[in-house]
Amino acid sequence: MGAGMNPFIHIAYQQLFATLLISPFAFFFERKTRPKMTLKIFFQIFLSSFFGLTGDQTAYFVGLKHSTPTIATALANLIPAITFIMAVLFRLESVGARTKGGKAKILGTVICIGGAMVLTVYKGGVVIRQSSFKWKYAQNTVEKSHNSNSYLGPLLVLLSICSYTAFLITQTKLGKQYEAPYSSTALACLLASIECVTIAIAIDHNISDWALTPMRAVSTVYNGIMYSAVAIFLTSWCVEKKGPLYVAVFNPLLLVLTAILSWAFLQEKIFTGTVVGSILIVVGLYVVLWGKKNELGVIKVEDDDNKLKEADKRETDEC
Repeated sequence: MGAGMNPFIHIAYQQLFATLLISPFAFFFERKTRPKMTLKIFFQIFLSSFFGLTGDQTAYFVGLKHSTPTIATALANLIPAITFIMAVLFRLESVGARTKGGKAKILGTVICIGGAMVLTVYKGGVVIRQSSFKWKYAQNTVEKSHNSNSYLGPLLVLLSICSYTAFLITQTKLGKQYEAPYSSTALACLLASIECVTIAIAIDHNISDWALTPMRAVSTVYNGIMYSAVAIFLTSWCVEKKGPLYVAVFNPLLLVLTAILSWAFLQEKIFTGTVVGSILIVVGLYVVLWGKKNELGVIKVEDDDNKLKEADKRETDEC
């Protein structure tokens, strides 16, 4: 977008490239094991594509165009908290405030969000001075990105966060009923392509705006591969295995990576707040992971006890 590309067209191309990438994997790896498609499953995949690809990415990129990366990143800190609340409401996560695992999940989530806020808001003294490396394109992109709207930008980013959280909830239910991650991702990308192309054509009627310069082509192909195809596939797989909170709690790590890359390529300094916030994020992440592991261990023990009781009952009945 720093090269002047319409964000709606950028996202439309992104979904098209993602569909082309993931479809062969779905065909070759799941053509014999793919479950039967039903209307209910198709509707869930449609919701997944709408919330996770069309809604999330459209609102985020347009919001970013009318805001700043700092504001967008700061608002993204709300993802673990919103996901936790929605997962509890939809009974995909249990609070378990009286158990060790439940307390750890709550405490870890709070620490993660607190660390993210410290990293975003507090600076302190300089720990590492700016890098001597200069990347001309990155500098030009930053200079062009200060077109901010104090209301529209943050509102759209917040809408993107809610859409992404809804995607995690939808994907949790979908993964349990349709165990074909390549196929569901390919269909979601295809549906998102149709949605995004329709939106882009409705908003921008100028055919010349669809031209792909080398920089635009690299950007859309990269985002299509990494941000749509790979990210959605891995997110779907992780949500199916570990649940929505497990995925959402990793989001604040983006702040740490952003700080490191900004120092390396954008000549930004590493401040005390960056270091302290990063440490808190990592600590909070490990606390949540420990809580999830403890919770799964308790569930496994309870399941084993129930199986033993059922076996004893059957033996008693036979006697």
